[in-house]
Order: sequence, then C-alpha cells, then structure tokens
Amino acid sequence: MKRITNPWRGMEGYRCYGCDPHSEQGLRMEFYEDGEEIVSVWHPRPEFQGWVDTLHGGVQATLADEISSWVVFRKFRTSGVTSRMEVRYHKPIRTSDERVVLRAAVRQQRRNLVEIGVRIFDGAGTLCTEATCLYFLFPKERARTEFHFCDCGVADEETDPLE
Repeated sequence: MKRITNPWRGMEGYRCYGCDPHSEQGLRMEFYEDGEEIVSVWHPRPEFQGWVDTLHGGVQATLADEISSWVVFRKFRTSGVTSRMEVRYHKPIRTSDERVVLRAAVRQQRRNLVEIGVRIFDGAGTLCTEATCLYFLFPKERARTEFHFCDCGVADEETDPLE
C-alpha cells in the first residue's frame, strides 16, 4: 500500500473534521491506496462513543463519508459532494479497540454519479458496518477553482498500516 498525500495539509483555512491531521476534535483520518481500494486505519477515541465503549453510529457514517470522498479524490482526480448515503450496522464497534479498518472502492459510475462501497471492520477484523455512498462529481476545473482541489498523489515507498 502507498500513503495518499493530503494535498490540503498546511493550507490556510483547512479544518476538515474528517482528515485534518491537526484537528483536536476531528477524526484525523489518513488514507492509503491498495489496488482499487482506498484504506484507512483509524484509531477510535473515547469521546466518539454513543453508548459506553461503543462507537457512535453517526461517527461511523462520517468515517464512511470521508473515505468515500478520498476514493473520488484519488481515483477520479476531482472532488464532489455526497448525494445519498445508506449505512447498515451489523455489529457494534468498541471505542476501546486499538484500530478500525475501513476499505472503500468504486462499485459503479453513471456519468457524474459514482457509487462507492465502504466496509468498516473492528479491531478483530470483523465486518461491523457497510455503507453505500452516491457521490456527485464536480468537473475538474470547478473542483480546482472553487474547492482548491489539487493533485492527490501517493508516497513513493510501500507501507503497511495494518502491521
């Protein structure tokens, strides 16, 4: 896997709840490219619980939404917005888990609409949550001028965030 470079890191005004690495309250997600999939290894914190030691469902939905946007950034080299999202919760995820692994990939594309499938696994590797995000893609020029989109490259070296 190769780490995806965050093109907005250090940009004035950048405060994304999902991926700003310096956000004290945010999720601080990082992303990797693994073939057709985008992967994130996320470390839950107690402040994200809904019930005692249980990751809040809204936080899980936000994780799924954020990784979907990074699928768009990396695979389509543009940005866009979530048009629709469906989440299925199968098993609880514990906030005491060392890590949560998310995997997302394009399922299908129809013109400027992309369906992205997301799977969220707990620390033991059990599939706990699935989501489908329908993403509306912006034309590349609009993404660049209105949303500061720039290249979303990857690091040269291979790494395994799952180790």
